[in-house]
Amino acid sequence: MRTLVIHSLGEFVDRVTPSEPDPITGRRRDTGVYRGSSNAKNPLFTSLDRLGGIHPPHTKADLEEHILRNYIRYSRPHLRSDPINDWEQLVSAQHHGVPTRLLDWTYSPLIAAFFATRTLPAGSAERDRALWRLDWKSLHEKFDFPGLSLLIKDLEELFGKDGHFTPWKLMRRGAQRDFACLLEPPSMDERIVAQAAVFTLCSDKTRPFDAFLDDHGLGGALTKFVIPAEEVGRLRDQLDLVGVDERRLFPDLDGVAAAIRRYYG
Repeated sequence: MRTLVIHSLGEFVDRVTPSEPDPITGRRRDTGVYRGSSNAKNPLFTSLDRLGGIHPPHTKADLEEHILRNYIRYSRPHLRSDPINDWEQLVSAQHHGVPTRLLDWTYSPLIAAFFATRTLPAGSAERDRALWRLDWKSLHEKFDFPGLSLLIKDLEELFGKDGHFTPWKLMRRGAQRDFACLLEPPSMDERIVAQAAVFTLCSDKTRPFDAFLDDHGLGGALTKFVIPAEEVGRLRDQLDLVGVDERRLFPDLDGVAAAIRRYYG
């Protein structure tokens, strides 16, 4: 894994912009996905890893099935439409903050920078933040997946050859082989669309995602960009300049209120 220090939004964008245009499209478009972290010291923990604390992590990973069952039970009155299957329920749960083995990413480096530089709780000392870039195509090549981000329906086709593949089967029996893949969520609401959201799904829930990749020779698929504590405010102000804020990424009244509260705070 490479670790680079960045001091401004412009420097970050320059570093993730390909130096040469794609020979087919002629465009300089990055194919990685990004994740922002408010603490540069933390590994890539899922929300399930963090449940119960991170010293040590993974202490409540065995509750995964119970957590999803309760979400399915109590969420139904609030859903806009019926999920097509239990994988979509898992994605919905993660999207709304329920602890799962999924890890949030975005196609936009600027949106990841927004999440990396969010205001810390009152009384917290400022600290270094991190932006992670994942070369997900390396994962798919390693684990023999297509060179496309997977849709929910693709999971059944790729894993269901010996029977119906569901989250329950993965939770109870584990996977027949180790894997990690990029999962494209359906556009269930405006927030998923606004945040260019995507997830990684991993067969292992006993290791941080970066450790899992290292153990499979995929450490090079990750790049970690560190934002020094003294530069966090600078990047946050630069994100405001280019219109990346709560109002755009949380397109509802709560997002409007959050943007106003932070901007004038």
